Amino acid sequence: METVLWQALAGTRGGPNRARILRTLDDRPRNANQLADDLGLAYNTVRHHLDVLEQNNIITSGEKSYGTVYLPSDRARSNWDTVETIISQVEE
Repeated sequence: METVLWQALAGTRGGPNRARILRTLDDRPRNANQLADDLGLAYNTVRHHLDVLEQNNIITSGEKSYGTVYLPSDRARSNWDTVETIISQVEE
């Protein structure tokens, strides 16, 4: 999981936005529209990053419908020290 986290959060051009999304979801679960508003990102950009994070089992969601709420996955939470390390490096 550590390699997946590094690749998704720091290994690509979109990594910093994915790191911001993950940190925001750690604060409280949100849907894509709330994330876009809170982070000042376009809705389509947020949707793309949510898809990448979900495909890599970094976040999880309930049933797919309008207003689906996302939160960090159990796998991400069990590796949260790595997540924090990556986020601190991405934010520098």
